[in-house]
Amino acid sequence: MKIGILGVGSIGGAILGCLTDCDSELVCVSRGASHEFLESGLTLFTPEGSVEMIPRESYSLYDSENGPFPEEVLGSCEVVIICGKADSTASLASIAEDLISESGIAVSIQNGLGHAEIISSRVGKHRVIGGSTTHSAWRDIDGSVHWTGRGSIELGRFDGDEPGEIAKDFISILDDSRLSPRWSYNIEGEIWRKLMINVAINPVCAIAGVRNGALTEIPELWEQSVATMREAELVALELGVDLGKIDNEEYLKSVVISTSENRVSMLQDLMSGRKTEIEVLCGKIVKIGEELGIPTPKNSMLLALVKGIEMSQHLD
Repeated sequence: MKIGILGVGSIGGAILGCLTDCDSELVCVSRGASHEFLESGLTLFTPEGSVEMIPRESYSLYDSENGPFPEEVLGSCEVVIICGKADSTASLASIAEDLISESGIAVSIQNGLGHAEIISSRVGKHRVIGGSTTHSAWRDIDGSVHWTGRGSIELGRFDGDEPGEIAKDFISILDDSRLSPRWSYNIEGEIWRKLMINVAINPVCAIAGVRNGALTEIPELWEQSVATMREAELVALELGVDLGKIDNEEYLKSVVISTSENRVSMLQDLMSGRKTEIEVLCGKIVKIGEELGIPTPKNSMLLALVKGIEMSQHLD
């Protein structure tokens, strides 16, 4: 199977590193610093503390900002995984359209809401598989990827249907690659639960400038995180999203503990002067809440504060 990985940051890098264990042909598309790092191979630090050196010849590499793709790559990927950040979804969806094979599937493993609709507009709704992951990773300034916590990858069709043959083969490859995949018949609920966790952790840690573990160590931060999550939960339930019977506060605590040493990507973005994904996280909760008449003051405050920090970094 030929697999495309579009957007090779922290999670994309961890997935790439794991997939090199299988027999699949890997096609990576990146840009900027990520592309430069990958030109020399990939260093992956595993959750168990080992260091894996992924040689450059393990994957094909293309720069998304440097001209058209060669003819032999076009329409060649049975699976295209989109791991990029929200502001790159439209451009990556266009690339997915170029790379995906006639019967191929596009898998979105991204934070926030709205990505599936953008990707569907390019490749067709019937080709899009929703995804959500609890694996945690961060990328160091030298380009190495630190896979800090093992989790799972939830995949599913938005119509709740069974996986097709390509999806089944892809799940088998992910399983062989230590990524613990699971087919979900409620992928919308999985994506919303991940969103609830993201709004509870990412902006609070980013504004406070702390690692994830501080949320359970500082009662005031934990109170803010839980309240922010509860707002998102109310919005989801009002929309009719099936969140199952999981105790979401306990689930949030388990995620914080298992990723206690992590610096969330939003904190890394603010530290580096990059735009964050706050609009597809808290911004989505605020927007949908307004449409439904549900107040979301915590999410509104976090949205405003993160956007303010983003703007302050570009002012004299």
